[in-house]
Order: sequence, then C-alpha cells, then structure tokens
Amino acid sequence: MSTLAGGPDPIALLGGPGPRTSPAAPFLVVDASDDPVRVEAYRALRRRAFVDDQGLFSRHDLDDHDLAPRTRVLVALRHDGAVAGGVRIHSATDDPDLGWWQGSRLVAVGGAGVPRARVGAALVRAACARVLHEGALRFDAHVQERHRGFFARLGWEQVGTMTVRGTPHAVMRHDITRLADHATAHKAPIGDLVGALLPAGAWRGDDGVPVGDTGAVACLDAITPSMVERDPGWAGWCGALVTAHDLSAMGAAPLGMLNSLAAPDRAHAARVLEGLAAGGRAMGLPILGGHTQLGVPAALGVTGLGRTAHPVPGSGMRPGHAIALTADTAGGWRPGYGGTQWDSTSWRDPADLRAMLGAVPTARPAAAKDVSMAGIVGSVGMMAEAGGCGAELDVAAIGRPSGVTAGDWLTCFPGFAMVSAGPPGVAPPSGGPARGAVCGRAERAAGVRLRWPDGVVTTALAGPVTDLGGASEETTTWA
Repeated sequence: MSTLAGGPDPIALLGGPGPRTSPAAPFLVVDASDDPVRVEAYRALRRRAFVDDQGLFSRHDLDDHDLAPRTRVLVALRHDGAVAGGVRIHSATDDPDLGWWQGSRLVAVGGAGVPRARVGAALVRAACARVLHEGALRFDAHVQERHRGFFARLGWEQVGTMTVRGTPHAVMRHDITRLADHATAHKAPIGDLVGALLPAGAWRGDDGVPVGDTGAVACLDAITPSMVERDPGWAGWCGALVTAHDLSAMGAAPLGMLNSLAAPDRAHAARVLEGLAAGGRAMGLPILGGHTQLGVPAALGVTGLGRTAHPVPGSGMRPGHAIALTADTAGGWRPGYGGTQWDSTSWRDPADLRAMLGAVPTARPAAAKDVSMAGIVGSVGMMAEAGGCGAELDVAAIGRPSGVTAGDWLTCFPGFAMVSAGPPGVAPPSGGPARGAVCGRAERAAGVRLRWPDGVVTTALAGPVTDLGGASEETTTWA
C-alpha cells in the first residue's frame, strides 16, 4: 500500500509458494499500535522485505509516518501468537481529521499453514474497515504494478500511475461510500413516497412553504421517536431548534409553533414539553397550541409558523454560484450521540441564538437550506437537486470543530448550520457565533463532488438525493 515519502514497494508477500487450496490455519488481525513488541515484529518483517530482499532501502524503511501519533499498525497473528504480517494506515496530510488516509508498508508471510495471500487480503480489508472508524472519506494506496491485480480483486480501483524509486506503481483507491450511504438512508425514499403529492413550483424540496399570498411560512418537523423516548428534554429542545432552522432557512421571522406530542405517561410528556418550551423561549418561537396524547409510544411533531414578504428558496442555486456553510462549531457531542449529534445551542445565550437565526433573513442569499439529518453534504446535494445543478465542495474549506473528523462532521446533525448559495464575491450569511465561509461552487453536472488538497476530485453523491426533481420557476404554493 502507499507511502507518502516516496517509499517503495507497498506490498510484499514473502515465503514459498504455499498451498493455495489448503485451509488456512486460524489467524487474527488486531490493532497493535500500542504494543511495542508486536510493532517491532512487524517492522522486522518490513526490513526483511524492503531492505534485505528487495533492496529498496539501504538500512531501514522507517519514515515520519511511523512516528505520527495517529498512525495505526494492524498485524495478523497466527494461532501461536507469531506476527504473520502487518500494515499501517496514516493521514495523507498534516490534518489527520481531514478524511484523507493512506495505507502503506503492507507485508505478509506464509508459514504454519497460513497462506500469505490470505493474510495480505485480511490485512487490507481490516485497514479499509479501520480508516472508516478514523473518519476517512478517501483511502489511497500506491501499489507496485505487479500487485495491482491483487488489490483489484479486493475491490480497489486504479486511478492513476506513478514511478517510485524507478519502479512503476499503480495509484489505487478504495471506494468509501459513507456520504452516499448516509444521504441515501435518510432521504432517498422521499421521491417515491411523496413526490406525486407535492405541488410543482419554486418551493419543491424546501422544508417550509409560503401559505398563499399571506406572507406566512409554514413548516413541519418530526423528531426521531427513539430520541423522544430516551432523551425527552433534548428531543423537545431539538423540536424547537429544527423548526426555527426551517423558518430561518427560508428567510422568515418566527411567529410561533404548535406541537403534536405522544408519550407513555404524564412525567415523560412533561419532560418533552419542558425542553420544547425552553427552546421556544430561547429562539423566539412561542408555543401557540397543539395536541397531547398519553399512554402511547413516544413521538413528537412540531409545526412552525413564520413571516416574510420575500421567502428564500432552497432551489435558487445556479451553476457558477458560490456555496457557503454558516455554522457554529463551538460545543461538543451530545452525550449518547457521539459522532451523530453536535450540541452548539442548548447552552447558548438567547441573543446569540437569535443572531444566528437571523443570518439568512439578513443576507438573503439566492438559495439556503438548513443542515438536516442528511448532513452537510446531503443537504448541499438536496439544494443542488432542487436547483437543477450539482456541486463541488473543497474539503479543506469546510469549517469544522477542532478534533472532529470530516467523516463525522459531514454526516452529523451539526447543531446550528446552514448551507447557502449566491453569486461569487457576495458575503455569505453570518450571525452571532455562526460565521459563514465559502466552501464550494455550483456546477452543471448533477451530484456532489469533493475536491482535495492535491487537486483530486472524488464523488460523494453520484446524483440526486431525493429524486423529487428540480423545482420550477413557478411560484405555485399551497392555498
């Protein structure tokens, strides 16, 4: 697998031919990064392969990646505890949370009934799984040409060629589908389920809709029932939060909300309503009424009402527009929701919350959408789909909290975050602690692509997210 510092042979399958059809003796792949004995045994195999046998290094094959704190070493252990091979995975840049990882120094040995190719394949598969845990969105390897087929059989794709120390290499990439899988799981069924029910017009795909010519905007959100059950106060707060977000994304000032609450008992319902009321007070969204039912499984839906004479559509993005993210990156993971729900709001001063919610109404970009459970990339994809275009995002330009991986940040519910689009050179929406920054551009080709620091562009979403189709220029609304 790959090396950053021009290191050579990415894979060495050592030993004799070995029985290709005989059953493999048991072996186990483990993370040995914190086990100096096993790490040294792995490095000894590397020296034999890359220094002694291949002569690719004069004395040793160690480099800076061996000392990097986030580098992980995976080793294969035979039933007798001996190290039968190993591989290391490491960040391709100085920012280990950016999401670009590489694999390198793969070595596998035969013996004791363990086929070396099977050990090598197990190590590669384990490396692919481990980088996902590390938040990877891109995983590369520079593979000697003679081993290209080995990686291809494991599902890797050749994306280029290069020469390392006079030896031809294939640039291989493992397809990481985390962003596409996440968006598909949350939004793909929408088109089939409700597409035929929605009117055509400029608001198709928006979370809210103008109500006739009244100047009112209505929206509706439901909180995941499991969250209402296990964390009722937080579920109530989030009910107010996402409702305020939907109104803000359309440039509307909040008027109030109505709730539909189901709960197993009075105490549970009270906790949900406490959170909902607290969120409403903080965000200027008072409870106007609703419906409550007890003795049933927990559930919460919130209808929001706002007002604006000139709504901001989610469908207003056009090719050539600059795409921006406006987000509050302070805070931390909500307890119990690590990597999935970021809390930047429950502790904020109401003045800060209202300033953030005023960002889109004040800036009035061509298009805006609050970041939903589809994540940042999925929400950009939905905005692009409604606008009949696509998007390219610069991964390094997407602001994120310190110590949070791009994989988690681009797929989580990020507390307060809006994506928007408008002509280049126009300042993106900002308000209070949420600062806006350009992080991409709209393109003609559908889908969402990621641009990396080396200029390589990878596909995040190959096409539409919801299959609702693009919104029309008409202003058809619910009467």
